[in-house]
Amino acid sequence: MAIKIYAYGQQEINYLKQADPELGRVIDQVGMLKREVNPDLFTALVHAIVGQLISVKAAQTVWNRMLEKFGAITPDNLAMHSPDDIQSCGMSMKKAVCIHTIAQSINSGEWDIEALRDLPDDEVIRQLSALNGIGRWTAEMLLIHSMERPDVVSWGDIAIRRGIMRLYNLTDLSKNEFEQYRLRYSPYGTVASIYLWAISSD
Repeated sequence: MAIKIYAYGQQEINYLKQADPELGRVIDQVGMLKREVNPDLFTALVHAIVGQLISVKAAQTVWNRMLEKFGAITPDNLAMHSPDDIQSCGMSMKKAVCIHTIAQSINSGEWDIEALRDLPDDEVIRQLSALNGIGRWTAEMLLIHSMERPDVVSWGDIAIRRGIMRLYNLTDLSKNEFEQYRLRYSPYGTVASIYLWAISSD
């Protein structure tokens, strides 16, 4: 896998520090953070599906089993295996069927996943969410961890919400409050997300 690091720099840092002093203090304390991204859309999408509703540690365990069993996580490779084979790596059958179906549709030429690269964020989310087994959170993780889109803050991500609550000492967080913070971070929401994940895991 050609893993790289999400690219951001002083421009994004300066903007966020000015837009949000509390976040700015965290940025000053921890400095630049590294977030891995995988430019391969299919591999990154499968990784996001594996990570649905389970801990990062559990997801990594399943992912390692997949790499050991299948080698390269490619559409033609996974299309050759059954959902049962995929499920045996430790995920739910629903996830296994989702991954297998997507692998087959790409491998057969029915769906061109590369076409997503030319679409705006909302359209990427709309098209992916139309696939059985993929929701908004999975699409947003692909936008961040493969497409490196600059302005993604996911309401569906529990760790992101926890990071916001910790940062501002909140006991709860409504969707409207979340939207206010998300707009404050824009157009560099993804960099804010990287710091919110770090705050959440402290």
